[in-house]
Amino acid sequence: MKIRKGGAEDLPAILAILDSAVVWLNDKGITAQWGTESFSGRPKAVEQVERTMSEGDPWIVEIDGVPAGTMTLTPHPGQHIEPAEEPEVYVRLLATDARFHGHGVGAALLAHAADETRRQGVSLLRVDCFAGSEGRLIEYYEKQGFTRTTAFEVGDWPGQVLEQRV
Repeated sequence: MKIRKGGAEDLPAILAILDSAVVWLNDKGITAQWGTESFSGRPKAVEQVERTMSEGDPWIVEIDGVPAGTMTLTPHPGQHIEPAEEPEVYVRLLATDARFHGHGVGAALLAHAADETRRQGVSLLRVDCFAGSEGRLIEYYEKQGFTRTTAFEVGDWPGQVLEQRV
């Protein structure tokens, strides 16, 4: 497993990972998190991914040279979350390609996020996630060392902000 910094040229690979995650979630009956349509098939979603990538640092996990997961680290959250009252690093667009579930891709990316946060001299790492599906995603982040902070809703989408001191 190799983690490398991504760039604009990685947009097709990142969209493919996000598209695979949508299919995987839908196969599990989870349609409220990222919807039922691929990211790459929705122009506004593609624009949002491009914007997020340009605001921060995209990272790619490769397994045997194949993109297996991604995240983008930004110095602020997305539009629906209030920024912290101190410098922060925010995990956005974290996803694993369905072919690589169970390989520790997400955990490796989150550990890398903590390392990058420390490297930047920042002590607060935050992420938001879908709070539906019986809270399984929240539990996943808690197992990775995050604690719950603010619950929120965007329309009918329940969310949870979690943070980790690094």
